[in-house]
Amino acid sequence: MASSQTGAGSASNRRVLAASLVGTAVEFYDFYIYATAASLVFPHLFFPKSSDSAQLLQSYATFAVAFFARPVGAAFFGHFGDRVGRKSTLVASLMMMGASTLLIAFLPTYAMVGWVAPALLCLLRFGQGFGLGGEWGGAALLAVENAPPGWRARFGMFPQLGAPVGFIAANGLFLILGAAMPADDFLTWGWRLPFLASAILVGLGLWVRLRIGETPAFQKVLEEAEPSHVPMAEVVRRHGGALLGGTFAVVACFAIFYLSTAFALGYGTTTLGYSRETFLAVQLGAILFLAVGILAAGWWSDIANPRRVLMVGCVGTVAVGAVMGAMMGAGSLVLIWLWLSLALLMMGFVYGPLGAFLPSLFPPRVRYTGASIAFNVGGIIGGGLAPMAAQLLADRGGLAPVGLYLAAAALLSFVGLIALKPRYAE
Repeated sequence: MASSQTGAGSASNRRVLAASLVGTAVEFYDFYIYATAASLVFPHLFFPKSSDSAQLLQSYATFAVAFFARPVGAAFFGHFGDRVGRKSTLVASLMMMGASTLLIAFLPTYAMVGWVAPALLCLLRFGQGFGLGGEWGGAALLAVENAPPGWRARFGMFPQLGAPVGFIAANGLFLILGAAMPADDFLTWGWRLPFLASAILVGLGLWVRLRIGETPAFQKVLEEAEPSHVPMAEVVRRHGGALLGGTFAVVACFAIFYLSTAFALGYGTTTLGYSRETFLAVQLGAILFLAVGILAAGWWSDIANPRRVLMVGCVGTVAVGAVMGAMMGAGSLVLIWLWLSLALLMMGFVYGPLGAFLPSLFPPRVRYTGASIAFNVGGIIGGGLAPMAAQLLADRGGLAPVGLYLAAAALLSFVGLIALKPRYAE
């Protein structure tokens, strides 16, 4: 480990890393409690009675709403992140995201108010996505723009580690609630508790973020020139190639995450017939491999470079997609756990280095906007429609076409990475 003044050792660096990790942990907690509820609860509570598959598809459609809101939020918060500063923008995005998640806990159901229920659900889901649009890019910049030389990828992996932390908190809480209360109580009111609990995590995230300062890179931008008047326009006009390639580079990580979590949970508890608690426990065991993959990819990226590690991860994701049908459909929980573990391990390699890679494609004056837009538009392609598309494919052809869908997403990211070379390391 480096000395107290380098690496992650200094007190200021520890605060920065904690702020970047806690914020994205809240992000993934908020996002995944919705994904879990969309697979298990919302189909029955917020939509008219029909077949299980039809209700699940309608629920996944509301899940997709946030992905389309995220680029809008990325443009909005990116504008202020590049003009006003990283810290204050991150605080605002966290508050927006947290308020939307908390309000979901108080929504009436379809049986109470009819079509108003799914309409309100979509509205709050949009608010969730809008706030999330400014979250990841700012957290990544907070980490990498404070990183000492030679530590960018390891600092950049801390926002990514928020994913398994948030997933474990969300999945673990649903698992505890499902085991501790009767199914009717869980369906009636128990599912609301994880959304209420998000207020605690948001409060923690705000407390940590209000104790940090502005990043050195943004301070240097203010010293050297006036901030960009319209960062979005500058990104599109001067860095369009990096924006397009960066967007494609992100697709694989979103696809593999939501196919191995939200889709797998819905498919496992309906088509495969496993209980909610059993499948949540299997996923909880598999998510540890995501953390392992992120840590390994972060260290390797500083030794080699993030682009190379991302490309290796894409190749591994193609292989994971190829064996999805055989392993997930084998009728064995051990094989299902093994496939989920392999998938999430590979996600670590296509996700962990992004915190260092995407910011390096854009200069500091428009970096918040560029990295946020690329990440969130890639999220639409890779994640927004993934559970719904996978459910449609599985209904018609089983799991093999879903595996091909995942492999195609990885190939798209591989193509984007081939065309890209980082240009801005400061």
